[in-house]
Amino acid sequence: MSDAGMLSGRAETFENLARLCPHCMEVSLMTHIAQMLETHPAATSSGVDRSVLLQCIEACFDCAQSCTSCADACLGEQQHLDQLVRCIRLNLDCAEVCETTGRLVLRQTQPDWSVIRTQLQACVAACRACGDECQQHADGMGMEHCRVCAESCRRCAEACEQLLAALPA
Repeated sequence: MSDAGMLSGRAETFENLARLCPHCMEVSLMTHIAQMLETHPAATSSGVDRSVLLQCIEACFDCAQSCTSCADACLGEQQHLDQLVRCIRLNLDCAEVCETTGRLVLRQTQPDWSVIRTQLQACVAACRACGDECQQHADGMGMEHCRVCAESCRRCAEACEQLLAALPA
């Protein structure tokens, strides 16, 4: 089989896998982030444990997506919309902070550790505020999408705290 035929077959297999298992696409993308960190020429210069770094980046991007989706789901809760305005605002704020944090932490060339620390602290604060608000709606109103979001926010806050503890002085 020619190289072009093999590549075409792999692409088709990947597309089929993505259709059957959307989560597999996410795993594949995260594998690319891990590969980028592994192959980055400055990756070992910071002394930060790569697995802690990767967990934080993955948690930030996952939380950004969860918060965006939760805000959208809250907008669909027409009968409770007036009670969800703060939740939607916190979802959107948290999504932006997490996305920015993930991108900042991903960049490995000559980081300014004080900026990284401040951004990680902001991410922890945003995740806690959003997660607490979502948990209230999950418990009090039975909103499953808020439970999922709260869980993602907690995971992200923990990953950011772990990275904060691992950063150089």
